[in-house]
Amino acid sequence: MNRLKRAAFSSLAGLRFNLRSEESFRQEAIILVLCLVLGFFIAPNAAWYVAMIGSLVLVMVTELLNTAIERLSDHVTPDFHPRIGAVKDSASAAVFLAIVLAGIVWLTALAERLSLLP
Repeated sequence: MNRLKRAAFSSLAGLRFNLRSEESFRQEAIILVLCLVLGFFIAPNAAWYVAMIGSLVLVMVTELLNTAIERLSDHVTPDFHPRIGAVKDSASAAVFLAIVLAGIVWLTALAERLSLLP
């Protein structure tokens, strides 16, 4: 039980740190909170709501991993290094793809709600 408690505290500390220090994570958290409510009006059913919110959580998870990779890379070498630049670009691309996926999920849910899909 102690291990689970320590893990939970570490996770919450990581969320707090990122909310305070990472503008993009803060913006994504605000979007998530707003969409928790907005999703009720857009989602055609409960499964869609879970997919819509899940896609936004996936964006935040990817952003956390991107931040961890960037911070670790900067710690290893603060100077520019082409291979580390490629690693950072790859992590950034992962965030981009997660955002694209979330957009597709939300737009498809909206189209379903408005009966625009066959």
